[in-house]
Amino acid sequence: MAKTIRSPGHEALRDALIVARKTAGLTQAELAEKLKCHQSFVARIESGERRIDVIELIVLARAKNANAAKLLVRAEGATEQDHRI
Repeated sequence: MAKTIRSPGHEALRDALIVARKTAGLTQAELAEKLKCHQSFVARIESGERRIDVIELIVLARAKNANAAKLLVRAEGATEQDHRI
């Protein structure tokens, strides 16, 4: 199985999530409060230590008033054509 964590697509999604949070004017702690989770959860996502699933992407995007599909397009554009599962 190919490694997706730290892949170019994963890094692009991670970067897009960070930009969306900052654009929304939120700190990691403020985002965590909106999500009713610990700040360390947000930090693990943003540092690339943790992958997120599609539903988590939607919830994260909503909390930042961002469009999940646009965030996903960034990841899609950075994912290699021949990336294997």
